[in-house]
Amino acid sequence: MLLTVLGCSGSFPGPNAPASGYLLAADDFLLGIELGNGAFAAMQAVVDPFDLDALMFSHLHADHCSDFSGLSVLRRYHPSPPYDPRVNKLDVYAPSEAPTRFIAAYATDEADRAVTDLSDVYQFRALRPGKVHIGPFEVLVAPAAHPCESFSFRISHGGRSLAYTGDTAMCDALVEVVDGADVLLSEASWTHSPNHPPNLHLSGHEAGVLATGAGVERVLVTHIPPWTDKDAVIAEVRAAYDGEVVLVEQGAKYDI
Repeated sequence: MLLTVLGCSGSFPGPNAPASGYLLAADDFLLGIELGNGAFAAMQAVVDPFDLDALMFSHLHADHCSDFSGLSVLRRYHPSPPYDPRVNKLDVYAPSEAPTRFIAAYATDEADRAVTDLSDVYQFRALRPGKVHIGPFEVLVAPAAHPCESFSFRISHGGRSLAYTGDTAMCDALVEVVDGADVLLSEASWTHSPNHPPNLHLSGHEAGVLATGAGVERVLVTHIPPWTDKDAVIAEVRAAYDGEVVLVEQGAKYDI
């Protein structure tokens, strides 16, 4: 599996730094994961968006999904697409309210919302805890501890697995879904403190503890907000985990 980072800024885009967006490729299948602010522009620099075979969202906060509207314009109005998007609809795996959330973001006003139906170019598939097969990938879906319907994933293919925390605090479901993964793509939005709001994000320390407990061979640290000291977060991860720690970068590619 090959992971490409389209964007990795946490909570909102930073200067020339898109928010969350990733591509995971294997066996000529291209899975998009998240499409936050700026990620669609970054995607067009590396692939044709029409090459996407499926798209998956951990949750529906703007920094993870706001560029879906741009993709929708492309799929609905491109004058010469490589195929008919209304016949070859894109599978979108997302929380249950994704269709109404994306329509509200796309439409201009109440009248437009009343007539907009994005199922003309998408096949929406509601995520639920358990296993789902997306192309060549087996995806284990687990509920995340975040203030909306949210999920964490373990994505497996060819005897390898990538665990992706999404946005979440520490919880039993997260520990279970990460356990035994080869590589962990973990958010770490702040340094550790008992004063942080509950059920929101991981600290660098918690990401390291999670990686150690799961026995992963490498941690890819992502989703650090522009206002957070990246060096301090990475130091916390390394203090709690003895394996390889990588601060992901926009545009970088990682073999899983």
